[in-house]
Amino acid sequence: MKIGFIGTGVMGTGIVKNLLKAGNRVTVYNRTKAHAEEVLAAGASWAASPAEATLNSEAVMVMVGFPADVEETYLGPKGIFSVVQPGQIVVDMTTSKPSLERELKQRTPAGVGILDAPVSGGDKGAKEGTLTVMVGGDQEAYQTMTPVFLQLGKDIHYFGTAGAGQHAKMANQIMVAGTMTGLVETLVYAKAAGLNLQDVVATVGGGAAANWSLTNYAPRILKDDYTPGFFAKHFLKDLRIALEESDAMGIDLPATKVAKQLYEQLVDSGHGDLGTQALIKLWWKDEKEDGKKD
Repeated sequence: MKIGFIGTGVMGTGIVKNLLKAGNRVTVYNRTKAHAEEVLAAGASWAASPAEATLNSEAVMVMVGFPADVEETYLGPKGIFSVVQPGQIVVDMTTSKPSLERELKQRTPAGVGILDAPVSGGDKGAKEGTLTVMVGGDQEAYQTMTPVFLQLGKDIHYFGTAGAGQHAKMANQIMVAGTMTGLVETLVYAKAAGLNLQDVVATVGGGAAANWSLTNYAPRILKDDYTPGFFAKHFLKDLRIALEESDAMGIDLPATKVAKQLYEQLVDSGHGDLGTQALIKLWWKDEKEDGKKD
């Protein structure tokens, strides 16, 4: 398939490389070309704008940082919608606002398929092609794109009309918020109690408390590795969207509110470009001083 791909960050790079491995012809755009060098070296072609990446592509896939970036990518002067033609499919893989996806659907030119398809699985899933893809939007477009999604992930789920994929991702992020706070507090408690942290991780991970965050992020924390599999600032964005949506639906999510407050502290302390596992820095300084907060 001829695919335009916009956004070659941590996640986008792994996705593009898997698309290339599957035999697709991929044209990429990123605001900073240097961040696209890895996928260009792997065989992708370069476009100078989202519009240029859209031209001659059967599908255009977008994975950028924030809802404002999505709007600019779709609706800007050199955006996708400035050139998109009937028969093409546009897929937003950014974790964004369900309400924005519904607005984009209303503004989509006639004959163009549109999907929101955020993913879960982190940098590891993007590299290994084991992502979970949560899809909303045009069902016919979903059927066309399913073989492509299966090149990126092992679990593909269609949830309904525009914005439904983003709602599913919000549910996912609410769960992740609980496992991340549980992970860091487990390590803080175990260290304060004088326990061997490697043994604690192995023991907890082998029982009823096992979870993805523990398996994937505890080893990074124990190695002082805070490189982003997923940026803390982007996770904070996701939690804010989840709480905005929950307010609109008239539901209260107190645990998610606490997680948001903690990630706000982390980002405000200058750690927004670290991975979500850096949350433990609210308790541990770089020297891992027991029981002290930054």
